[in-house]
Amino acid sequence: MNVYEVKTMRERLEGNSYPGRGIVVGKSADGAKACAAYFIMGRSANSRNRVFTVKNGEVFTEPFDASKVEDPSLIIYAAVRQFENNLIVTNGNQTDTIYEGLAAGKSFSQALTAREFEPDAPNLTPRISGMLTFDQGDFTYEMSLLKSADAEGTGCNRFTYSYVPMSGVGHFLHTYVCDGNPIPTFQGEPERVAIPNDMESFAREIWESLDENNKISLYVRYIDLATGSVEEKLINKNA
Repeated sequence: MNVYEVKTMRERLEGNSYPGRGIVVGKSADGAKACAAYFIMGRSANSRNRVFTVKNGEVFTEPFDASKVEDPSLIIYAAVRQFENNLIVTNGNQTDTIYEGLAAGKSFSQALTAREFEPDAPNLTPRISGMLTFDQGDFTYEMSLLKSADAEGTGCNRFTYSYVPMSGVGHFLHTYVCDGNPIPTFQGEPERVAIPNDMESFAREIWESLDENNKISLYVRYIDLATGSVEEKLINKNA
């Protein structure tokens, strides 16, 4: 068994109808760019009624048809925000918790002690988060998984992973193992994935590999470490 195996996002996603929401963070193969990606999927009409929007460099989930919104509490939030030299990416409103925690002098993991998995029994969806921290032409990144300790949601287990970026390697964290009732929660460490140099091809690889019926939106951002320039790609199924 090769514990350091790196698979493509296509290999990680194809044939899995419901990995849920997913975050990828890593470094391009040439070592020149930091990468962050976030996608959402949905099974219910309420979940599928969404789009990503970009406002002043921040990414938000918003209703596609506001008249059809049933419960906005777990589906409408800021997914990507920047605080000083930190880029925050999450699958829920803990984006704001991290942002506010950093502003108060807390670390990434300290800010998240105020949160736990989503209150959506019986699924008890994990909260997944990532943060890139830039410093003098390079960066490090952290990822967090907040998941239920058992099927009843009696406690929250907290996992924080800190990474030294490696060229061509990223880490992929998603909410579910696969589809099911209830949906089985992600388990194990974030998965190692290949990060190519070209942002457009990476976005296309992810989008084409997601289940056609359940995929909703995707956002990918590449940041040039030398210049700070940003490339981004946003894809909404509800266009």
